[in-house]
Amino acid sequence: QVQLVESGGGLVQAGGSLRISCAASGRTLRSYAMGWFRQAPGKEREFVAVISRTSGRTYYADSVKGRFTISRDNAKNTVYLQLNNLTPEDTAVYYCAANQWGGTGTQTYEYDTWGQGTQVTVSS
Repeated sequence: QVQLVESGGGLVQAGGSLRISCAASGRTLRSYAMGWFRQAPGKEREFVAVISRTSGRTYYADSVKGRFTISRDNAKNTVYLQLNNLTPEDTAVYYCAANQWGGTGTQTYEYDTWGQGTQVTVSS
């Protein structure tokens, strides 16, 4: 079973940038598709981005397309999410998740392992 730990969240002003990371232990991430989701207070967890096992395919939610970039370094067993041009609407806890079947889905039930989340707060 793989364990996931997110880091890199924080407080940033609108228009700013952050890079958050998801480090894996226990198993290599090479065989997993990896996703990022986020959950704002009072809202359901929503899909942000996903990357395939070999980085050949990436998909983004419309709300972040052109601003966020997902990437992975399988040698470092780490997945990243670069967040640019942030707005207060991006404020949420960001979670990484692993899909052992390799699918690049956008639904939470498709992912079997989750990290504990990292808080991103964007001030106006």
